[in-house]
Amino acid sequence: MNCPHCGHTAHRVIDTRDTGDSIRRRRQCEQCGQRFTTYEHVAANLLVIKSDGRREPFDRQKILSGIQTAATKRPISRETMEAMLDQIMESLQAIGRTEVPSKLIGGMVLDQLAHIDQVAYIRFASVYLDMNDLTEVRNEIDRLMGRSATTSEPA
Repeated sequence: MNCPHCGHTAHRVIDTRDTGDSIRRRRQCEQCGQRFTTYEHVAANLLVIKSDGRREPFDRQKILSGIQTAATKRPISRETMEAMLDQIMESLQAIGRTEVPSKLIGGMVLDQLAHIDQVAYIRFASVYLDMNDLTEVRNEIDRLMGRSATTSEPA
């Protein structure tokens, strides 16, 4: 790993913290003295079963990329997206299976986005649910609005 400031390879770890499914390390470059943070994520030994039956290794970055695309120009921080992924990872690990359908993962992303940002939810859903026309988008918006109306009413 190279220092992001000067590119030097020698650095030392100043602080280490466990943040659930990742380890946060604060490092200091021995060349320039600048500090930077790295995150180490536990590798998931999961296989994702795609809709066409193919199996591929679970890729956290691929999910993050999809969330980032849906959240473009929305007020969702990187930390919120990482927290979403951490929750999804915990849920997948709790299932205890080595293979999970991609539909399950996509559904988990939609559940998280529904609570965080409805516009990002619709953006993600339009691709994930393969919406082909405005009627399908409208139906999903209506379903989402009904869902948020029932969850926001006092008990």
